[in-house]
Amino acid sequence: MMFIRKLFVFAWLQALSCIFPLIIFGALALTKVIQLPALPRYDWILLICLLAQAGMMISKLETLDELKVICMFHIIGLALEIFKVHMGSWSYPEPAWSKVFGVPLYSGFMYASVASYICQAWRRLQLQITGWPNSIYAVAISTAIYLNFFTHHFIGDYRWILMLLLVAVFFRCTVYFTLEERTFRMPLLMSFLLIGFFIWIAENVTTFLGAWKYPNQEEVWRLVHIGKISSWMLLVVISIIIVAQLKHVKKGRSDAPQGVSSEKWESRT
Repeated sequence: MMFIRKLFVFAWLQALSCIFPLIIFGALALTKVIQLPALPRYDWILLICLLAQAGMMISKLETLDELKVICMFHIIGLALEIFKVHMGSWSYPEPAWSKVFGVPLYSGFMYASVASYICQAWRRLQLQITGWPNSIYAVAISTAIYLNFFTHHFIGDYRWILMLLLVAVFFRCTVYFTLEERTFRMPLLMSFLLIGFFIWIAENVTTFLGAWKYPNQEEVWRLVHIGKISSWMLLVVISIIIVAQLKHVKKGRSDAPQGVSSEKWESRT
């Protein structure tokens, strides 16, 4: 019974951390089923995202620091979307006033929702990380991963090499999370994979609801290729590294301490 209770608490905290992504899912589903007046669908989704963001700030569900991180991810994601659409990786076929270079502005919120989840989960689960690598290595690998999303169109895809480097850099990292005053742990690499997997499931839902379309989904919806899990995992790595480093800088430390117990690196907003 204790295990079931802890599992329920974990699921509940995860659901609370997913408020912003769930709002986006709701907006996609609502505008898919109901044709709202006055504005194109993509513009309504953008408006709902903006109202949701404002509501989360007013209700204190989100802190100012978390909003800053989310805005950063919105810009990072929008830049990637513009490039990928230009290269024909996927498309946004519906019209909208809020499109920039063929990409609706609401698309940046889908990346921002990943950052929102990470920030919320970090705070609600009181995450702590040990074995964090030198900041130079963490920043370098996150930069390389992000650049690979662009450069693989020209010089080849090196994601598997990046994954090997990822293992080498983060294999000593353990993430600790707290449920009702009891602390549990998990290898950080496993958390990367699990979050990437669940984002892949969410991607299947969002493409089914018409958030965007891959070339093989133009005629009829198909399951997103399972290989996309690796892409989302790498995106999660970037997200967690940026959030961790920002918390790191805010604390004014040059390196996170190693070890457990009294030497845990406590990263809370």
